[in-house]
Amino acid sequence: MASGESVRDMSSKFAKLEKFEGQDFRRWRKKMHFLLTTLKVVYVLSTPFPEEVENETDDQTRRRLKWENDDYICRGHILNGMSDALFDVHQNAESTKQLWDSLESKYMAEDASSKKFLVSNFNNYKMVNSRPVMEQYNELLHILGQFTQHDLKMDESISVSSIIDKLPPLWKDFKHTLKHKKEEMTLVQLGSDI
Repeated sequence: MASGESVRDMSSKFAKLEKFEGQDFRRWRKKMHFLLTTLKVVYVLSTPFPEEVENETDDQTRRRLKWENDDYICRGHILNGMSDALFDVHQNAESTKQLWDSLESKYMAEDASSKKFLVSNFNNYKMVNSRPVMEQYNELLHILGQFTQHDLKMDESISVSSIIDKLPPLWKDFKHTLKHKKEEMTLVQLGSDI
C-alpha cells in the first residue's frame, strides 16, 4: 500500500512539473531524470534491451518483461512531460533510449552564439545606483546559473571578483574594502556582505 501511495504522490507531483515546450531543455532534462530515478526506471536509458533468447530461463524472462514494462513507464512519463505538439512529434519512438537520444541530439546541440551571448551578458552587466544592489546581484547570480546549464564553468573567485567590479559607482569605498580582504570570498559571503 505504501508504494502505491508513493507512486500516486509522485504522479500528482509530476503533474506540477512544467511541460517541455522546446526551451530550457537542460533544466527539464534534469527534472525528468530525477523523476525517472525516483520511479526506479531511469536505467532503461542506458541498459540495452534484453533480447528474447531460445530456452530462456524464468529469471531471464522476468528480467526482460520487467525491462519492457519499465521502458513503457519511462517513455510514458517522458512523453507526458512534453507539450502536446512535441508529444505528437515524438510519440512513435520505439524505445525510451531512442526517444531520449533523439531529444538530446535535437535540443542539446550547443549553439555557440548562445554561449557567447551569455558570457557577453555577464561581462557587460553594469550595476547602477538607481536600483537595489541585491536585486542586481541576484540577476548576476541568475546569469551564472545559466552558465551551469550550458556547461560553462567559471571559478568562483573570478565570479566574486567580477561582481565586486560591477558594484555601482556610489559603492566605490565598499568595493575597495572587499577587494583588499585577505581571505577568499564565496558568492554566498559576498551576498551577505552586500
